[in-house]
Amino acid sequence: MLIAGVAFLLIIAKLFEASVIKGKYWTDLAMRQWTRVMSLKAERGRILDRNGTTLASSYTTYQICLNPQSIQESDRERIASILSMYLNMDYNTVMAKMTKTRPKDPKNPDNHERVLYSQIKLKDQVDKEVISKLNSMQLGSGVSYYSDVKRDYPESGYYAQLIGFTNIDGDGQTGVELTYNKYLAGEDGYQKTDTDRDNNPVPGGEEEYVESIPGGDVILTVDTGYQGILENALSEACAINNAKSVSGILMVPTTGEILAIGAYPSFDSSNPPRSDAKTLLELSKNRIVTDTYEPGSTFKVVTLASALESGAIDTATRFYCSGSMLVRGEKIKCWKSGGHKEESLADAVANSCNPAFMTMALQMGVDTFYDYIFQFGFDEPTGSGVMGETSGKVTHKKYIRDADLARIGFGQSISCTGMQLCMAFNACINGGELLKPYVVSEIVDKSGNVLLKNERTVVRRVISPTTSATIRSLLRGVVERGSGRNAQVPGYSVGGKTGTSQKYDENGQVSSSKLVASFIGFAPVDDPQFVCLIIVDEPQVPQVYGSTVAAPFVQQVLAAALSYAGIAPDVENEIATVPNVRGLTVSQAEKALSQAGLTAIYLESEKDSTVANQSPAANTLVVRGSTVLLYSTGYTFFSELNEEVTMVKVPKIEGTLMDRIDAQDALKKVGLIMDYDRQHCAGVAVYQDIKEGFEVPVGTVIHVQFEVQKKNRD
Repeated sequence: MLIAGVAFLLIIAKLFEASVIKGKYWTDLAMRQWTRVMSLKAERGRILDRNGTTLASSYTTYQICLNPQSIQESDRERIASILSMYLNMDYNTVMAKMTKTRPKDPKNPDNHERVLYSQIKLKDQVDKEVISKLNSMQLGSGVSYYSDVKRDYPESGYYAQLIGFTNIDGDGQTGVELTYNKYLAGEDGYQKTDTDRDNNPVPGGEEEYVESIPGGDVILTVDTGYQGILENALSEACAINNAKSVSGILMVPTTGEILAIGAYPSFDSSNPPRSDAKTLLELSKNRIVTDTYEPGSTFKVVTLASALESGAIDTATRFYCSGSMLVRGEKIKCWKSGGHKEESLADAVANSCNPAFMTMALQMGVDTFYDYIFQFGFDEPTGSGVMGETSGKVTHKKYIRDADLARIGFGQSISCTGMQLCMAFNACINGGELLKPYVVSEIVDKSGNVLLKNERTVVRRVISPTTSATIRSLLRGVVERGSGRNAQVPGYSVGGKTGTSQKYDENGQVSSSKLVASFIGFAPVDDPQFVCLIIVDEPQVPQVYGSTVAAPFVQQVLAAALSYAGIAPDVENEIATVPNVRGLTVSQAEKALSQAGLTAIYLESEKDSTVANQSPAANTLVVRGSTVLLYSTGYTFFSELNEEVTMVKVPKIEGTLMDRIDAQDALKKVGLIMDYDRQHCAGVAVYQDIKEGFEVPVGTVIHVQFEVQKKNRD
């Protein structure tokens, strides 16, 4: 009885270990032997623009899995050969997966047997045509196919930074795909089936089916038409200025909606350069929200609004600029050597006079000025919904000396993102309301239920409508008679502000060679419909000013956007057509431009050089009196003088019946950039300023004219 009792206790202990201590292990092992679970991938939601244009969608592909326990040893070589051939995989890789065994379980040291996996994934995202071919090869139950999804980006040439991309499993990695992944992903389902020892379904066995829940559709505020306008301008600005990068944004100032946003260089969302993680990370940055910089003179609009609203100045205030200003013993210069002398408020704004804005900042004092800076939304993210947004830096006021405050007045000693600047600028011109920028309009599920909705949101009122109207009028003067002349749009009133600032080098010192040029503009002045900001980072051109490097491209965007939106002209300008001066000497070009009513900008030392490029391009319609920037052969467009220059032949565009898209693709294919008149770009190409066969450096801008061909009524 004693022996039987001990044996009985040992049996109970063993049963306790098997059912309680190792119960989950044996249950899981049994379930793997008795059942087969097939994951049902949820359909990922679409990303759409404001007009319903699909920017990202998913289509059905297949996942191929091996069932090694169901493959006879004698049949392995045949199946591995077929799969490696049709799936374009290495034979040894397929065979290794087919014979892979499950590692020994450390929780069960008594089990010395290594068994084949019951199922192992072989390849994702296989097209339906390949599956059809494999089905005809009689591979048996050793190979299984499951539906899968693959992401597609129909507008992959645009929106790279905004939309981002997914990984091979369909999960968002950057952009909207990552930020709103929980809405887009949906919920996967599964199908569980009872199986026999060979992994075949048991007739009459139990089946459990949980249907997947599709992801919601994300509807953005952007418009593909506006996005194309902006991205074309960014690529041209980067090429013609030989810049490190160019970023830009187009917004509705009265609602906070983002119509277009992007950066250049960019990449193809359908085929991101995954092999170079560092490059991909850089290209994926939406620099308008990720990069901070000293805004320079564009920040003067905030200083102006704060000074007017606080009562520190009024429209009758006058200033005197001697070329510098002494602040507590520290001499701070104006950008214009010799100064602007006596000037009214309107003159000071049009001239972008540094001492005038230093005076405004000092008259407000640090407490008042800082209150407005924070009221305008600086030093905190805007909450726009664009991935990677940072907040810039506003130094705590207890560390601010008078000289620092004076510099903040004209946009130095303070940093921000382009999005923060746009948000504050919108408040200055829209009547005084600080509006939250947003890029996602709404998210809806497949049943039409709204999961998330954004709309016009007033954060707070910063200035009065009267002050805002005064600012609009003063900024109009900047464009009509000040530093922003290159932003004038024929037929429309435009206001705006230029900006140029220095960057810091790797040692934290102010760099004399690394500059940032920008321009922010809006139109029409009395009823602003659009605000556009373009920031050119480290342009490598002879003269770096926001007025010459950035303003022409903001003009380009505003002109095309106003036309695209069908907004009626509100002013009558005297129009001039930019002549083609490429190939002329700088002196000859200056004379030709003067005869056309335009002004040339160039380096005096290059007067005898040949004009290699010009901005705006030939045959562009501009307001009479505008300036044309001349780039001559006397200046290298490349960052290093000893850099090898790749030359390409110009393809034939004119007379080929190519439309704008085809012409742009043909030039892009060989590394060239197309420039054209945004107001006359319908029809087919009838002219190119550099003819077919000429060898030019990669990145050269080719101006193309389009014309609608009249049908022959005969």
